[in-house]
Amino acid sequence: MTVRILLAVLWPAFLVAGLAEGLMFSMFNPDDIQVFGMDVELSRMAAYTIGFFMLWGMCTMSGLLTAYVITGLRDPLMEPAQDDLRR
Repeated sequence: MTVRILLAVLWPAFLVAGLAEGLMFSMFNPDDIQVFGMDVELSRMAAYTIGFFMLWGMCTMSGLLTAYVITGLRDPLMEPAQDDLRR
């Protein structure tokens, strides 16, 4: 994977994660987060940071999977055969 593809995936994922975090924390208060019914003792900034990096990771994985599928699959009908190149 080239640096260009990696940056083309990371930058939009960063922007979408920022928007998704704003949406998520406008609906949910970080002080009310519970995991398995137990309160989580995190500061608001820690909850925002963890939430952002989790969202950024999910968006990045989606973009990397798309880039892999687009660049990783080759259609044998679209590629010329070796015999065709010699003519």
